[in-house]
Amino acid sequence: MVGLYSTLSEGLAWRLRIAMNEKAHRYLIREAVEDDLPVLVEFLASLALHVSGAPALSLEKYERDRLIAVLRSSLTDANKQIVVAEVPEAGLVGMGYIYIASNQGIWEQTSHLEYRSGIIDDVWVEPEFRKLGIFPDLLRKLVAFAEIRGVYELVLEYSASNKEARAAWTRLGFKTIGVRAAAFTSSVREALKSRS
Repeated sequence: MVGLYSTLSEGLAWRLRIAMNEKAHRYLIREAVEDDLPVLVEFLASLALHVSGAPALSLEKYERDRLIAVLRSSLTDANKQIVVAEVPEAGLVGMGYIYIASNQGIWEQTSHLEYRSGIIDDVWVEPEFRKLGIFPDLLRKLVAFAEIRGVYELVLEYSASNKEARAAWTRLGFKTIGVRAAAFTSSVREALKSRS
């Protein structure tokens, strides 16, 4: 059996061990800690490359440091949560991130009314560990965090070209309610010049 494992990817070998032992503890979903941050940065880079379809790239040190600082601040913010999926012998294989945003209604209210939204910012599961139930378990943890904080709605963004994400989120009840457009400031400035 050892020879077989050496020819399989780590993820496939892990799946085979699980199949052979139904009672094995498959994975743990937990809150992220400081020691997880370098791996989480790699997950964010993988997600960005997946969405853009770009070839594998390495992050510059300054960008890695910036992302670690952003994630670190989220660990202690009561309105943010980062959860991770950890597999015995494989380490971290996924993450989910949510933050709570509050806003007032646009019309005057007779009483104080605040809408709280849970913004699901990033969810990633390593490709070889997909289809094991990790994604919904990460999401369950994020939804529980949001419900405890009185969240009215969950909001997220995904790339229009990411058909896998669209299918997954649609199955969970998310509906497209608008279109987000982006442009470089310089491009808009130039376009406005031509309209003068």
